[in-house]
Amino acid sequence: MAFRRSLSPSLLIGLLSLVSTVSLIFVATLATTTAATSVRLSFIRKPSKPLPLFREAPVFHNGDECTNDIVHVAMTLDSNYLRGTMAAVLSILQHSFCPENVYFHFLWSHCDEEIYTTIKTTFPYLRFKIYKFDSKKVCGKISKSIRHALDQPLNYARVYLADMLPKNVNRVIYLDSDIVMVDDIRKLWRVNLEGKVLAAPEYCKANFKRYFTNGFWMDRNLSKTFRGRNPCYFNTGVMVVDVHKWREGGYSYKVEEWMAVQKQKRIYHLGSLPPFLLVFAGNIKGIDHRWNQHGLGGDNIQGKCRSLHPGPISLLHWSGKGKPWLRLDSRKPCTVDHLWAPYDLYRSSKNRLEE
Repeated sequence: MAFRRSLSPSLLIGLLSLVSTVSLIFVATLATTTAATSVRLSFIRKPSKPLPLFREAPVFHNGDECTNDIVHVAMTLDSNYLRGTMAAVLSILQHSFCPENVYFHFLWSHCDEEIYTTIKTTFPYLRFKIYKFDSKKVCGKISKSIRHALDQPLNYARVYLADMLPKNVNRVIYLDSDIVMVDDIRKLWRVNLEGKVLAAPEYCKANFKRYFTNGFWMDRNLSKTFRGRNPCYFNTGVMVVDVHKWREGGYSYKVEEWMAVQKQKRIYHLGSLPPFLLVFAGNIKGIDHRWNQHGLGGDNIQGKCRSLHPGPISLLHWSGKGKPWLRLDSRKPCTVDHLWAPYDLYRSSKNRLEE
């Protein structure tokens, strides 16, 4: 038989008091532990993906007829595209008659000592400077596009390039990281801008209307921006820019204005390219198509293989979704990717074992 024993009121009050005290101690301890953990976690950096290793590039020297004229080249630095950047730099130096006269201006959104060290060890003799691009400049100004890579803040750094470069730099060649130069870059540097702010190959046979939405073309106030112009498509991955004229004309702000319109009403789908077209199309210095054999990365959705366009080539450009280093690594390269491979300085595990 079970017996139930009743508790006196004084004993019951004592037990309740003890339980309350223990609960308070437990809660206080948990809060303290959680707070301490939060503080510690705020200083713990998520391990980043290790950077690829690269072979040291050969040294290239100036030809006998070189002067002191400096060729300024600007590119972005991103760990995901670093392999492309290294190949691009090598190709520029290898085909330049005056490689020691090429000065690189690199833009990055995050200071990364490992990337800096990688450049120094791969190109010990390279003349370069790195600039911090403040991603806050485009915070709230970027609209979602058809490909995630096009939405990254660093993709918009070219808009603010003139504001970041030293005042004594009056001209610069801007290049994407997925290019290979197969000609002397001085030829591109010396193009006559004829008073224009920028020069780039124009593609007037391309369907210009497809770079903007139907809503844009149906809005008379918006579409009249091209009135009096003969707008043609150009690719912003290869541009010669008059930095002084850019600053003087406030073109960073003009591009930003169209980015603001895009936030209110969707007028395009392709990242930083369309606002450049809105500001400059039909008002640039068109140069030979040989300086941007673009589209080798395929379209922006599937990245299917494409063949070379007919005509002479000075620069190969893997614009589009497909990148040569990724397709080569997957053992599913396109034919044109083998033109990029000779400039790849990447040291694979196989290379390291052989060394």
